[in-house]
Amino acid sequence: MNELLLAQNGEQDNDHVIDEITEPNINTSRLEDLVRETLSIVGEDPGREGLLHTPRRVAIAWEFLTHGYTMDIAEVLNGAVFEEQYDEMVVVKDIDFYSLCEHHCLPFFGKAHVAYIPNGKIVGLSKLPRIVDVFARRLQVQERMTQQIARTIQEHLQPQGVAVVTEASHMCMMMRGVQKQNSATTASAMFGVFKDQVETRNEFMTLITGVLR
Repeated sequence: MNELLLAQNGEQDNDHVIDEITEPNINTSRLEDLVRETLSIVGEDPGREGLLHTPRRVAIAWEFLTHGYTMDIAEVLNGAVFEEQYDEMVVVKDIDFYSLCEHHCLPFFGKAHVAYIPNGKIVGLSKLPRIVDVFARRLQVQERMTQQIARTIQEHLQPQGVAVVTEASHMCMMMRGVQKQNSATTASAMFGVFKDQVETRNEFMTLITGVLR
């Protein structure tokens, strides 16, 4: 059951509401304790009003941001693979994704562009963004995430080829370290005809070039 916390004055205040609280699958109480300890270590008072519910919020946020670990590709596809004699390129571009860098646990986010050329099987278009989410909602590096998306499509559809390009901004570069706010990172993974045939790869890159810098 969802839980709604109201401000002390009895009126709903969005700054004091924990939205859509469910029973997390992770060890919530343990994580809450660790967050409280972290707040103390950095010099905060976890008992003050503004931080009272922060440990619970963080636990729930972490469950959501890492729920890719509990997702099963077979359940995601849910029978939405169909026999179809179509052999031209299928492209879904501008798929928003949000992930966490495994090195600093800071967000990186951007867009994924996914293409495949069927070999007797097609997949429901909404399943491609869902596959992206399966791997984005984990502690990641962009290069591995891009490969995982492409390999999964290759394994389950066995198409003539798969291409995935991701472009992302990394908060670990923007907020700390080199602090380069305008940098973007692009990674790609190519299988089958996309890897072997320059013309096919160039066609894909041309189709998505309007959204890549």
